[in-house]
Amino acid sequence: MRLASFPVLVLTVALALAGAGAEATTRDDEIAQCRPGEVSTWGDGVDRKAISSPVVLVYRHQGAPAWFSEGLVLGKLQAAAKAWSACGIAGKVLRETDPAHTPAGSVLVQWNSADSRGNFGLANLTARTLSLSPAAFQLLRERNPGYDATQTLQMVISHEMGHLYGLMAHSRRCVDVTSYYNNGKGESCYLRDARQFRSVVEYRSTLPTACDIQRCRMANAVEH
Repeated sequence: MRLASFPVLVLTVALALAGAGAEATTRDDEIAQCRPGEVSTWGDGVDRKAISSPVVLVYRHQGAPAWFSEGLVLGKLQAAAKAWSACGIAGKVLRETDPAHTPAGSVLVQWNSADSRGNFGLANLTARTLSLSPAAFQLLRERNPGYDATQTLQMVISHEMGHLYGLMAHSRRCVDVTSYYNNGKGESCYLRDARQFRSVVEYRSTLPTACDIQRCRMANAVEH
């Protein structure tokens, strides 16, 4: 069952905009602030409580692209878990040492193109997996070897981890890490200044924004 996915659109955006750069003060403000009325989703899911409390992730490095070291990926996972923990649900990242003995209730983070189902990443709450696609990152590297894919890696991990924290619907605010830029029906995401959209390689934040965290608190009934 397809529970949540990170859109392949990120590849197109990354390739088209690689090398672009500009100050993005409006974007920075959107990341740091969540104004009244800005929490909005595409209505493609129903938010729920986190998969567990704390959210425990066990990382298996087998099958990872050669240019992503184990330490680098663990660092991205830890950064995302720390950021999401701000919503009141702790996150813990462990390195897999014995596949036969993993903590009960933990989520396996693995490199598996089949389980990512054509996406850069896929969170499957039923199977308790977060699958990253080596094939997708290989294609990105082939198409644009000069692009720093660590940004995309962080974004994918943060996005999919958001589903583990209970954010099942995708945000309509472009900057949110849980966002989709459009719904495939001609409707586009919201941003405070439309001129800013193509001022950076990827408008979506690499870590959860203030509105992502607010939604997480709402889904988990955590008081501010």
